[in-house]
Amino acid sequence: MNLAAERTKYITAVVLYGTIGLFLRYIRLPSEIVAMCRGILGSGFILLFLRARHQSIDRNAVLRNRKWLIIGGICLGLNWIFLFAAYMQTTVAVASLCNYMAPMIVILIAPLVLSERLDKRKMPCVFAAFIGIILVSGVWNGSAGNLSGVILGLAAAACFVIIVICNRKLQGIKALDRSVIQLAISALTIFPYVLIRNFGTALEWDAKSILMILMLGLLHTGAAYCMYFSGMGSLPVQTVAILGYLEPAVSVLCSAFFLHEAMGITGWIGALLIIGAAVVSESLGERTHKKS
Repeated sequence: MNLAAERTKYITAVVLYGTIGLFLRYIRLPSEIVAMCRGILGSGFILLFLRARHQSIDRNAVLRNRKWLIIGGICLGLNWIFLFAAYMQTTVAVASLCNYMAPMIVILIAPLVLSERLDKRKMPCVFAAFIGIILVSGVWNGSAGNLSGVILGLAAAACFVIIVICNRKLQGIKALDRSVIQLAISALTIFPYVLIRNFGTALEWDAKSILMILMLGLLHTGAAYCMYFSGMGSLPVQTVAILGYLEPAVSVLCSAFFLHEAMGITGWIGALLIIGAAVVSESLGERTHKKS
């Protein structure tokens, strides 16, 4: 197995995830339509990928795990609705970092929903991430417009937490199988919302928006999912965890250098607190795992 190639695939996928907010800024369509198209195109791409490899979805495994797949798929759709709306309400950096509070939330609720012991060593990480969100959001200086984006970003994080829990409950199902099912369910979840929000509205399907949606669906979702799970299944756990933090870092950099969205010194300190807290928390968890 070529670990260098697998590492490149994984890094490519994570970097693509980090640039989603940047691409959304160039789409002149409602965020819920973009999210629905992403689910449709992404699931279609993975189905074609499986077909090209002469693989089929394990229907028995899907049926055994249908409860958690359905809940996870619904929450994936909701996560995209909230996150994409957050991108429109605040900066890409703030929305992404709020969404990335999910690992910290999982730490707090894991004892209740996953019967996992609370690691008290991680509590300073949770506190640091919380302080980081306050600094990043700018709500401490009365930025009301920013507050709505922060709330939407945190709602996206809450949905992502449920996705994490659902995927931990899954048993005996391949990564791409669960991905294609959850992506398809996410599109079905968003569809009624699209109809309600856009009934009778004239939509601007310009060439640039269509191109960007195709890229988000096929490249940032379909291809990225395939590369992500390929790398995840081949690389050491610690490598996967550390490289995963490239996603919020890339989002912050895209926000600053391509969209010229100012964060200020307190914003950068907050970003470092959030990403640093996640890295330290993951490092503590890996050490505990090795000792056991």
